[in-house]
Amino acid sequence: MFDRRRSTPRFTISRSTAVRRRDGHEANRGGDGVSERVVVGLMSGTSLDGVDAACCRIRRDGEAIRDYDVTVESFVTREYDSAFRERLERVCSDEGSVAEACRLNVALAAVFADAAEAAADAANLDISAVDAIGSHGQTIRHEPEPRRLPVGDDRRRSTLQIGDGSYIAERTGVTTVADFRTADVAVGGHGAPLVPFADLALLADDESFRVAQNVGGIGNCTALPPGAAREDVTAFDTGPGNMVIDGIVELLTDGERTYDRDGRMACEGTVHDAILDDALDEPYFRAEPPKSTGREQFGRSYAREFVAACRERNCTDEDVVATATALTARSIADAYRRFLSNAPDEIVVSGGGAYNPALLDMLDAEVSAPVRTIDEYGVGSDAKEAAAFALLAAAALDGVPNNVPGATGAARPVVMGKRCPPT
Repeated sequence: MFDRRRSTPRFTISRSTAVRRRDGHEANRGGDGVSERVVVGLMSGTSLDGVDAACCRIRRDGEAIRDYDVTVESFVTREYDSAFRERLERVCSDEGSVAEACRLNVALAAVFADAAEAAADAANLDISAVDAIGSHGQTIRHEPEPRRLPVGDDRRRSTLQIGDGSYIAERTGVTTVADFRTADVAVGGHGAPLVPFADLALLADDESFRVAQNVGGIGNCTALPPGAAREDVTAFDTGPGNMVIDGIVELLTDGERTYDRDGRMACEGTVHDAILDDALDEPYFRAEPPKSTGREQFGRSYAREFVAACRERNCTDEDVVATATALTARSIADAYRRFLSNAPDEIVVSGGGAYNPALLDMLDAEVSAPVRTIDEYGVGSDAKEAAAFALLAAAALDGVPNNVPGATGAARPVVMGKRCPPT
């Protein structure tokens, strides 16, 4: 996102007309060794609110990770309706069935394929002009703690995403790179977080210690010391991002609202420090990185317990939301104090949380570094993760290892993503 010598944005929304490509899957490489692809990145996160699609022009002018440039040509979101969202929530819970996961694997792929075509159309491109699609899929189960396998004596981590890559490829006619996380898990990693590769490629600076803080359903940070290379990067899930806040708002409003728009409820409430302190006693916050978490730990059950604890202390609805918002902000700041080698010079926030002024104000009060949103650098906060998966797909097609072992705990760098060509 930033030039290695100057603080000018490299990762910017572009309204230029992209070159239309009809040659399929290989990068367009010029005589100067510069290659370029058009890749659509797809992301559906733990918030379960929809799929984001970013049509990106990805340029590579060298062999290093920081030699990638990303221009977001268009960004679209396809929201899930309430009935579909409820089905996803159910399949992510212990109530989910294998049969339902099987059906949703194909249903989600169809939604993803439509979103990819919409992103291409928004960039004034026919889908046939897209060189590749990078799809994160939808995580329905993530178990970062090693568990004993049903056969043998091994203890392994596991993760499962649905939204079949082969179906997306067949629907769109575009080679699709999908199922990224499992390659990292196979070499001992958590399979998360994965966006640090993009943070390193696009945000690292030679002079500033930057922290890229994503606040999606789960919060995750990438610490980028000056002049960082892959081995210098630390990244981990800080804890809940919007997930607890959203779950609480949905419970308090009987489903009428699914998030705290503009942080209005939080702004009208009072943070109850005793409840916040109790919540911060959760062992996850003290666990050393690498670490990852998800809906299994901070999902609907956690939100219900949080509301119950607040009701015991006679909190208003607004107080409950304010305290949950403070939990996200404080857990992020505490993670920096506990686990980063130095205090950051700058914090760059992305994800849905970047649109919550109450959360940003609380985070700003907790840290000494300036808190900025990635929008200030020309990239919509919602677009970043989808664009990151476009870059991860391009790296996979280039044969470039695209995990960051310092983030995931993997034994070594590996190429993540399974290539699914159209038939």
